[in-house]
Amino acid sequence: MFPYRHGIVLLILAFTAGCSESPWNNPYSAAAATENTLYTSFAERPKHLDPVQSYAENEYAFIANIYQPPLQYHYLKRPYELIPFGAESVPRPVYLDAAGKTLPDSVPAERVAFSEYVIRVRQGVRYQPHPALALDESGKLRYHALSPAELRGIDTLADFRHTGTRELVAGDYVHQIKRLAHPRLHSPILQLMTEYIVGLKEYAAMLAGEAAALPEDKTVDLTRHELAGARIIDRYTYAVRVRGKYPQFAYWLAMPFFAPVPPEADRFYGQPGLAQKNISLDWYPLGTGPYMLTVNNPNRQMVLERNPYYRDQAETYPAEGEPADAASGLLQDAGKTLPFIDKVVFSLEKEQIPYWNKFLQGYYDASGIASDTFDQAVQFSGQGDVTLSDDMIRRGIRLQTSLATSVFYLGFNMRDPVVGNVDGGSGERRRKLRLAISIAVDQEEFISIFRNGRGVPSHGPIPPGIFGHREPDEAGINPYVYEWRNGQPQRKSIEQAKKLLAEAGYPNGRDAKTGEPLLLHLDTTSSGADSKARLDWYIRQFQKLGVQLVIRATDFNRLQDKLRRGTAQLYFLGWNADYPDPENFLFLLHGPQGRARTQGENASNYRNAEYDQLFDRMKHMANGAERQAIIDRMIAILRHDAPWVWSFFPKDYTLHHAWVHNGKPNQIANNGLKYQRLDPALRAVKRREWNPPVVWPLALVTALLVIGTLPAIAAFRRRERSTAVAAQS
Repeated sequence: MFPYRHGIVLLILAFTAGCSESPWNNPYSAAAATENTLYTSFAERPKHLDPVQSYAENEYAFIANIYQPPLQYHYLKRPYELIPFGAESVPRPVYLDAAGKTLPDSVPAERVAFSEYVIRVRQGVRYQPHPALALDESGKLRYHALSPAELRGIDTLADFRHTGTRELVAGDYVHQIKRLAHPRLHSPILQLMTEYIVGLKEYAAMLAGEAAALPEDKTVDLTRHELAGARIIDRYTYAVRVRGKYPQFAYWLAMPFFAPVPPEADRFYGQPGLAQKNISLDWYPLGTGPYMLTVNNPNRQMVLERNPYYRDQAETYPAEGEPADAASGLLQDAGKTLPFIDKVVFSLEKEQIPYWNKFLQGYYDASGIASDTFDQAVQFSGQGDVTLSDDMIRRGIRLQTSLATSVFYLGFNMRDPVVGNVDGGSGERRRKLRLAISIAVDQEEFISIFRNGRGVPSHGPIPPGIFGHREPDEAGINPYVYEWRNGQPQRKSIEQAKKLLAEAGYPNGRDAKTGEPLLLHLDTTSSGADSKARLDWYIRQFQKLGVQLVIRATDFNRLQDKLRRGTAQLYFLGWNADYPDPENFLFLLHGPQGRARTQGENASNYRNAEYDQLFDRMKHMANGAERQAIIDRMIAILRHDAPWVWSFFPKDYTLHHAWVHNGKPNQIANNGLKYQRLDPALRAVKRREWNPPVVWPLALVTALLVIGTLPAIAAFRRRERSTAVAAQS
């Protein structure tokens, strides 16, 4: 009778499991169902978590929530506004002449020799618990003289039994500025900062010489050397002196490059044997921010947990924002202590479709929208407005859209003899060639086909939301590519583009002198089926002019090498804002920063004397009418010269479940986790609702198992009866 009983037991277990609290497909433990934990993902391992080296978006998703620079951006206000973070207030620069004498705030930039930022650090801020700060019974640092024997049982940071903390002091911020020059850390902003921070260039050279004389297992001790441009005034005050008038330096003070790192961290992680075990600041951060990294398994999962000492700072949710924020519920938590969420679990997801499915099941709390899932998520109304699909509305999902502070463009190499050279003679012909291509490449069509409408055609390099941007109204359009018709900008006709092409010496796409077809080469790292469709589209755009576009596929490193040498002809690039200032975009076309000459960010190697002079005036000015007028002239020059095919500003779409509160896109800051709030109970209910157990396959198998055993049961009973009859006779 065992098979029959076994089938009944399976059937009972199946239906019993269907009544359990946790869905069968839950990727997390049942105990975590109502925990105050945010679930999200990452697609690739962050390379650097040391704030002096990190300069990538996927790395900032972690370290911006761990470290505490002096300043941060207001979470709700737009335009973006700097507010205190580790500092007590936003410092105002004091202007000095060459002799160190104080100058008035209104002094012209050319008279300013130095700007000094005096920063007062908030008192009572404490580091997260960490073994680098652990003390023994005598008050000495416990783990700063580890022997090989003591290291034998240590494989991860969690293997250290003791942790400690201490108060944040001004010297920790100064120490981090010194770390910019550390010869073994290779900070990506060192070269730029040596132009501004007084003495940093000389400091870096001195450290490099000292490091060269040290054994590989020894490192320079930064506490032994002073840096002229970063000095400690007292326990809670320090000053940074930069050359000239450089108002953008305040924005750098909101970046992790200037977050505090205690000297104890360098001494602890610098001990022989730890780096070989992958125990380093690049793997295990040490900060004073709202969260700390407790799990770093980049092949599966990374976890941030609340810094237990952060609540002592009493940072609160903002009480003001944009006019619409109150109506959208973004001020309901005003004045409440941050952070709201206890833990953030990042799971490795390399593919979009599995992530999307888990989001729909409620196992991820927010999601972007890929092209493959766009139609499932949103729809367009008759007026062209973007709305959620009916399925998303039924689930209570909310859609947020925002224009990114980014620009994408198709660049011309101005050193190239065919498409470049704006100066004199044949430069005018090549300018008309670039303008003809700019008209022919239909950005509106590209955005519609390949980005599902998620973008805005650009008329210049400065995105919306950044000072200097002009809306594309009748006065603000690019008049070389667009016309104002019927109350909106309209791309010029292909006939007008062909006329320009003929004036450039290529009627119908052929050289007027030789009759040879015009061939242009586009270097790109794009690959795969989706990329092929986009590149075929670009080929067709050039074909409208009769121009042949040749695609030269390459990898990222080879493309960068071509751009460094100035040998690429056409290329794709984009730029995300480091800080919300027009200088951070206009410098991409500043002549002295040409990629081929100085390895700067001007990949087109564009040069225009008037533009460069205006840039040098504009970059140090405060926002206002005079600065706007200069920017307008600079944009007019760029539109005339056309070193780029002005492409688009991307639009971000984000979906949030109903249990996620206080979500507002912030394109500049990366430390928004502390503002978000969850309703884990609602999430648990919805997960059970959206993931009902599918028991019929198991029930069917059980039924088939029972049916299959019936002949055996019948045969067994017949044998039993025949045995009983034989025994009676």
